[in-house]
Amino acid sequence: MKILVTGGAGFIGSAVVRHIISNTPNAVVNVDKLTYAGNLESLQSVDQHERYAFERVDICNREALDRVLREHQPDAVMHLAAESHVDRSISGPSDFIQTNIIGTYVLLEATRSYWTSLSEERKASFRFHHISTDEVYGDLEGPEDLFTETTAYQPSSPYSASKASSDHLVRAWARTYGLPTVVTNCSNNYGPFHFPEKLIPLVILNALEGKPLPIYGKGDQVRDWLYVEDHARALYKVVTEGEVGETYNIGGHNEKQNIEVVRTVCALLDELRPDSPHRPHADLLTYVTDRPGHDLRYAIDASKIQRELGWAPEETFESGIRKTVQWYLDNPEWVAHVKSGSYQQWIDKNYAARADNP
Repeated sequence: MKILVTGGAGFIGSAVVRHIISNTPNAVVNVDKLTYAGNLESLQSVDQHERYAFERVDICNREALDRVLREHQPDAVMHLAAESHVDRSISGPSDFIQTNIIGTYVLLEATRSYWTSLSEERKASFRFHHISTDEVYGDLEGPEDLFTETTAYQPSSPYSASKASSDHLVRAWARTYGLPTVVTNCSNNYGPFHFPEKLIPLVILNALEGKPLPIYGKGDQVRDWLYVEDHARALYKVVTEGEVGETYNIGGHNEKQNIEVVRTVCALLDELRPDSPHRPHADLLTYVTDRPGHDLRYAIDASKIQRELGWAPEETFESGIRKTVQWYLDNPEWVAHVKSGSYQQWIDKNYAARADNP
């Protein structure tokens, strides 16, 4: 197979690309606009591989998408390109509407046009896999409640509303036009190459520098934590073995309060950096005003994907968070480039003379 991955330079997207190139015989076409969170340095282990190709393209650019699809002739599309940070969506929702809703619409239309041009055999095997989030479901009420594939949508933030909108578009294109789609909704991801605006990498890097560790409200928000490489395996399972028209929830079976996550990271840093002048790192905890509309608890019922496709997470939270902290300690150059913005400067210089439609 040749799989087109949108957002393949992002956190989850790069994990998917690395997994496909490193662990399968398939080829990847990485389509990424390279916004602030798109980092080609996360793909250095595979970017010279003969089965890997990169296209710097905005998914809102229909003409560019048509060219990419025509030239590369993919057998599947995995759509991960999205604005994803809730706080950014609250302060500036416009980018989320543009990328997550308009971009998904443009990609669906470009893909539909391409799909209809395929032979009957290739049309039958083609898949459009839309990757979404559990945040579309909103807040869970009871302590034993879980999100299932049939949970009603109740998004709370501009981010989750934009993702809910994109989910609905994908299902509408399947129902109306017959486009062969699958949808996945995942819980909170963590792991290597995570952009340091999200909770876990932010805590790791702030703690190492002796900066405050900001905790929203009481830190009692509960999330189900999914190691990103487990997620990449699940997504590949779905795009290659999932049933057309189905939705699969993907979770890590690791519900933790945010404060517990932060204290675990601090304890690991105390252990792995015994010479740190900031030990004990938990002394850096700082409680800040909660985010507007902050959902208290998310939790995924991932029994369907385990039952039907045989996927289950390999990492416990304890094993995954240890690997994650160790990765950030072992990769200061990647961290330095992200924090300084030099990775983005290289991208701008390298691609300044390139157009979306060469």
